[in-house]
Amino acid sequence: MESWLGSIALGLCYGFLAMGVYITMRIYNFPDITADGSLTLGASVTAAMLVSGAPPILAVVVASTAGFFAGTLTGVIHTKLRVNGLLSGILVTTALYSINLRIMGRANVPLLTVQNIITPFEKTLSALPKYAIALMFFSLMILLIWAVLAVLFKTNFGLAMRATGDNETMIAAQGVDTDFMKIVGIGLSNALIALSGSLVAQYQGFADIGMGIGIIVFGLASVIIGESLIFGARRKVGVTGLLLLVVAGAIVFRILVAFALYIGLDPIDFKLITAVFVLLAVGLPQLRARLK
Repeated sequence: MESWLGSIALGLCYGFLAMGVYITMRIYNFPDITADGSLTLGASVTAAMLVSGAPPILAVVVASTAGFFAGTLTGVIHTKLRVNGLLSGILVTTALYSINLRIMGRANVPLLTVQNIITPFEKTLSALPKYAIALMFFSLMILLIWAVLAVLFKTNFGLAMRATGDNETMIAAQGVDTDFMKIVGIGLSNALIALSGSLVAQYQGFADIGMGIGIIVFGLASVIIGESLIFGARRKVGVTGLLLLVVAGAIVFRILVAFALYIGLDPIDFKLITAVFVLLAVGLPQLRARLK
């Protein structure tokens, strides 16, 4: 039971990744590969700061800020230099690989002996199991960030961000700087992804240079699964509801992966399992539509 609840807790950590990918993929229709680098960036910044004795909450804030700047760099390259969006993300992710190594100083940094963001709660609520404390803490964080995003997307600025993705020409005619909206949106997405990397590193007890490789596929799978939980979800629940659904998608995806490993699949096949799940999530609805 503990392993399954641990998968749910890890799914909540990756829920921020899912929300970030949703912003770029669904709101902006922007294939942002920066996620692979910014998740590791969040983990590497957090690891370096925790090892040096910095407060965990400060490490999380700095990691998220670093992710925001990584995303804005991708946005600037795409909008100001007119570089293809996919290539912009690849360029930044490639650069981040070396930057992350510089930040950590090595390929893997263990965090089991340092205080993390959950440690104070584990001391206060020592009567509860550690996984139960992690579940409560990450759930509260998800709800807090979701509430902030829900308010943001209902403001004039947030509506302009959404409109930029829906109809860029129309919103530009209203005097909105669409390039700025894209840059901020991509930055916000990567801030959430870096936050995810920070929390995953602290929960798992290590930061690794390869932990972000292919993570965009994980995020996309979470988005697709989340949207599939309610038929016609986009029309029924809107953007704010979908942000919660993609978090649920991340949890479901982690449970599916845990089940695949539980029935005996080799852990070295994790990426293969991930690819198969994403293929099924993307392909089955298309196949079902053709058969009707």
